[in-house]
Amino acid sequence: MSRFRPGWMPSLVVLVLFPCLLWLGYWQLTRADEKRALTELFETRREAAPVDVDTLLNEADMAYRRVHIQGRFDPTHSLLLDNRTRNGQVGVELLQPFFDEPSSRWLLVNRGWQPWPDRRSRPVFSTPEGLVSLYAWVQVPLGKPLRLQPERIDAGWPRLVTQVEPERLWAQLQRSGLAYELRLEPGPAALQADWPVVSMAPEKHLGYALQWFALAIALLCLFIYLGIHNARENNNDESGPERE
Repeated sequence: MSRFRPGWMPSLVVLVLFPCLLWLGYWQLTRADEKRALTELFETRREAAPVDVDTLLNEADMAYRRVHIQGRFDPTHSLLLDNRTRNGQVGVELLQPFFDEPSSRWLLVNRGWQPWPDRRSRPVFSTPEGLVSLYAWVQVPLGKPLRLQPERIDAGWPRLVTQVEPERLWAQLQRSGLAYELRLEPGPAALQADWPVVSMAPEKHLGYALQWFALAIALLCLFIYLGIHNARENNNDESGPERE
């Protein structure tokens, strides 16, 4: 031990930080695997034939299922999902209730993104009239959104929101509707419908994992260097000439 004396404070810091850095690295690897599995599931189900709403309701797992819907939009109760960006440009996503006639059930359809350059005025949009036939897929959230404070919602319509909550909307409108959001595929009724499957690609998680592991290695190397350096300094002090 005379050749390695890092000191109790550096030892305590490494004892706490090193396992944390390793855990963060492995956590990022786990997230990368989860995102990769979601992307593969999305691609597989996007290639499958669409089902009608009644068939969808009997599915145990609705995530990313393609759906064929027929009915009419309700333009009166539109939602504007705020703070959505595309290529660095801020905008909103337009969600509107849609009555599916074959199933007699209300659906919350996300028609896509549009820019909102001037926030002093409401975004302008139009709604298809009459009976329409559309294709969409089910967006199932991975978990409940984190809220640091109660959401502030405009009282009027179209309503500006920061979270998509179909069940809350159906309760307010006293309607029976699907609990999930449907995202339109590109078509006549869709706006900009370039939907990201996941918010962060698996490659980014791998990059973050490498950063955490690199920090852990750097911390360990610094600890070893400090221990050897302190031991040498101490040995030099002990072996030096005595002063009168």
